[in-house]
Amino acid sequence: MVTKTGYYAPAACALHEMGAGHPENPRRLAAIEERLRASGLWDALQHRTAAPAALADLELAHDRMYLAGLRGLVDELREQIDAGGPDHLHLDPDTALRLHTWQAVIEASGAAIAATDAVLAGELDNEFCALCPPGHHAGPAQAMGFCFVNHVAVAARHALERGGLSRVAIVDFDVHHGNGTEAIVAGDARVLMVSFYQHPFYPEGGARSDAPNLLNVPVPAYTRGMEIRELVEMLWLPRLEAFRPQMLFFSAGFDAHREDDLGQLGLVEADYGWITWRLRELAKRHAQGRIVSCLEGGYKPGALARSVEAHLRALLAD
Repeated sequence: MVTKTGYYAPAACALHEMGAGHPENPRRLAAIEERLRASGLWDALQHRTAAPAALADLELAHDRMYLAGLRGLVDELREQIDAGGPDHLHLDPDTALRLHTWQAVIEASGAAIAATDAVLAGELDNEFCALCPPGHHAGPAQAMGFCFVNHVAVAARHALERGGLSRVAIVDFDVHHGNGTEAIVAGDARVLMVSFYQHPFYPEGGARSDAPNLLNVPVPAYTRGMEIRELVEMLWLPRLEAFRPQMLFFSAGFDAHREDDLGQLGLVEADYGWITWRLRELAKRHAQGRIVSCLEGGYKPGALARSVEAHLRALLAD
């Protein structure tokens, strides 16, 4: 039986960027596509499009007034540009709103929701969403760390509230702690969040909740792949096996790669392939193989592209 892996690359995501020299830029997405085409994987994927998320979708994970304020800032920015002012609004030192940002955000979350629906319907076995901007630092009412809306949290809540599931897991292997995801799902017994992240590092403080549905594991700088694999085997997998998720959502950040300048961990492509394969085996046992993977970090285009290739090869394996 041939594995059906979907691939979503929303058009507006390729327009979103935060200014010259910013690591969050469309070159990341272009590098992934170029690598997948060169490797031959591009034609093995089922390429799909999706409608933008509605406000009601985003409200599954975010405060209504926060979202209204974010939309209002786009209008404020347009007026600022028309008056000859800067073409961006900084929401924090790292996170700049541009004219294309809101459209990129709603198309990205729309893709994550559509992918969830397609996997639940059995149209796809699993999928990968090449999204920009990322989402796992976005909390219920806060944008930060390049993130505006938490696409994985929105999709996970969609699966629970509208997809008929009662248990889902969110797996975050970005080098930075997914503090926004933690803030959204902490205490929600329907969701198990597992992660590792470099600590001390951005965001300051690392994990802040000891809610029983969270397993967020700090690791020191220069931790290498074999140590991460042991962490997955000894800590993540027993918790996930006991939880028996009906669907897995990946916050798929690849900035723990040893070549990535925004982190100081030592993973390589083979580690990402191994993590994906081990979690896919678990998903086959408990979740009918259902996985929705959304791009988070990864800022060295070559290393990012090779890591996504390894990730997709593991998702595609029969």
